[in-house]
Amino acid sequence: MGIIIGLVVALIIIVVVVNAIQQHKEKQEQEKRAKAAKQKAIIDETEELLLNLTHLPENPKLVEILNQRSLNAVKNMAKIMPEVKGIRNRINEMEARLNASSDLAASNSGQEQSFVLPDNEQQLVVILQTIKKLRIMIKSEQAKGVLDAASFTKEDKKLDAMQLKINVESLHKRGRQAHQKEMLGSARQYYEKALQTISDHPLQTEYTSAKRNELEDQLEEITSALKNTNAADAAKKAKDEEDDLDLLFQPKKKW
Repeated sequence: MGIIIGLVVALIIIVVVVNAIQQHKEKQEQEKRAKAAKQKAIIDETEELLLNLTHLPENPKLVEILNQRSLNAVKNMAKIMPEVKGIRNRINEMEARLNASSDLAASNSGQEQSFVLPDNEQQLVVILQTIKKLRIMIKSEQAKGVLDAASFTKEDKKLDAMQLKINVESLHKRGRQAHQKEMLGSARQYYEKALQTISDHPLQTEYTSAKRNELEDQLEEITSALKNTNAADAAKKAKDEEDDLDLLFQPKKKW
């Protein structure tokens, strides 16, 4: 009897241990899948940013940073799930792409293109979203130690300048549209907001100086136009009141 009880207890212990081992394996597998999914999300996001870079001035250094980010994510995925089919080929492909972008960045280090805004509003929104994501991304890479501080500062300033230009030019465009429609009050608000955006920004360049002068000239033009309009309205009101008085005190006709 004691032997049977001992066998039952042993069997129960074996079942518990097996279940614990199985649960541990399942938990490890879930953690592996979650980590791999995170790396895949990084790769997908980076590829989308590379695609959207076509809307911005050519920047080989940013391409290099993005390719390095993709390569790091693929290597991390290979460590997490080395059994994934084709992972080694993907690493080789990413390394070749990174080497090509590094060579291009080195040969174009001193060349910069001017940033011309598109007229299409939808395209402008995509550009602004891309710039914001790029700034977050390079900040993250710098925090992880992948990107050095000097490169981060240089690229972030470029992106910041583009973001500022988009914000200012969008306000200026709306102001001009209102101005052309003789909606002087609305135009003045847009111009003043654009001017305030420039003044609040720590980065002051030739662009901001030229744009400030342009906005100040247009605000002065609106101020003069509003003064002339007010003067004309006052003169018309005075004339109408004078006509009313003349009508009131003119000699009454005898019938």
